Amino acid sequence: METKEKQYVKRTQKDYPMSFKLSVVKEFETGVVSLNELSKKYGIQGSHTIRTWINKYGTFDWQNRVINPMAKTKVQELLELREKLKVLERKNARLEKELEVQDLKASFFDLMIDIAEEEYGVDIRKKCSPEQQKNVRK
Repeated sequence: METKEKQYVKRTQKDYPMSFKLSVVKEFETGVVSLNELSKKYGIQGSHTIRTWINKYGTFDWQNRVINPMAKTKVQELLELREKLKVLERKNARLEKELEVQDLKASFFDLMIDIAEEEYGVDIRKKCSPEQQKNVRK
């Protein structure tokens, strides 16, 4: 039987994408997870790396050990807005596809009703009374 040993891979902060760094910082700032737990959870080899990210991108005050709502730099705001834009673009594309499918379904059902009315000679669609048509127009 062969045993697989974890090999040490030296990584730099440039190896991690910005969105990953920001999500780790955000998770730390919620106060639920400690630095050591985060480094174990994500396989980050030292808590100093996360601490550096928190100093750069977070609002945690290391001297007083509290989260201060520090003003974000223009770069941080730009990065956050870009991430939000990507998420919204993906959501918009998904919703447009769903809308297209729903439109196709609606037109298919209308066609099926038309065919059924012709085939069987029965009015399937509900006819509105004149009073209801006046209310709809209002």
